[in-house]
Amino acid sequence: MTLPTGIIINVLSVAIGGLVGTLVGHKLSLDFKENLNMIFGVCAMTMGISSIVLMENMPAVIFAVVVGTAIGLAIHFGALIAKGCAVMEGVVSKVLPKKESAISEEEFRSTLITIIVLFCASGTGIYGSIVAGMTGDQTILIAKSILDIFTAMIFACLLGPVVSFIALPQFVIFMLLYALAGVIYPLTTPAMIGDFKACGGILLLATGFRMIKVKMFPTADMIPAMVLVMPISWFWVNVIMPIL
Repeated sequence: MTLPTGIIINVLSVAIGGLVGTLVGHKLSLDFKENLNMIFGVCAMTMGISSIVLMENMPAVIFAVVVGTAIGLAIHFGALIAKGCAVMEGVVSKVLPKKESAISEEEFRSTLITIIVLFCASGTGIYGSIVAGMTGDQTILIAKSILDIFTAMIFACLLGPVVSFIALPQFVIFMLLYALAGVIYPLTTPAMIGDFKACGGILLLATGFRMIKVKMFPTADMIPAMVLVMPISWFWVNVIMPIL
């Protein structure tokens, strides 16, 4: 197994971007930050659309997104992540003074959840970690890092140092996938990978809409779809399709 260079670069991009944003954020106008944040939202949506076009089996992906989101809502997965955000914020505030923010506490938590999903649970990051662990190809995660460092910088202008600490759960999640890649990747097919990336693209698209504040999709509750999509894709191709 090769050194996880892509994961290290991606994690550092979030940590460094968050640190820089915290230090220089007060020098940027609120209008500048909001407008640039909209650009990053569009970039996230663009990444999502580029992944969605790789879809092989639309019924399987749609079914996974609907059922996965329903499960997430039923078990209050988003609320669990929100509690985790509150714990992380509390720990950070004990180490570093909380940054005064121009946004409300509710919007602070909502924005924090949005970027946790963007950094830790995007299809690009998950797939990139699996590919890096299986083939040694780090380019997917390195490309993601370019967007992440600037996104973290802008969000840290609003949220403060807590953004840098998102690198910790991101590292744990990506390294776990990296370590399990040897088990996961051989069980997949090109169609399953395409559907998986498309599902992640849908989450990125929803995240983009949240970032530009058009519609607050329950992106955290949509995460279980990422677990379901490959098994459902396999079932669709091997069981349902032969019947039709």
